[in-house]
Amino acid sequence: MKNFSIGLHHIKKPKIEKRYLTVKRTADLLGVTPLTLRNWDKSGKLIAYRNPLNNYRIYKPEDIELFLRKIESKGKIHLG
Repeated sequence: MKNFSIGLHHIKKPKIEKRYLTVKRTADLLGVTPLTLRNWDKSGKLIAYRNPLNNYRIYKPEDIELFLRKIESKGKIHLG
């Protein structure tokens, strides 16, 4: 009986949608530094989740969208 192996590099992996954003990506989106995000997490302004494998802070895109909407609505000037 012959032994054979299949090269795993030939198997297409399903594209996994990223459900969370890193601190760096979130900071870039919001135009702040990663340190600012960490401070906001500590103060409760923007809550981060924790990656169960490495305990890094991660953010849900929908939470960031909601946060941006709140900021935008506070910045609007109501006339009349």
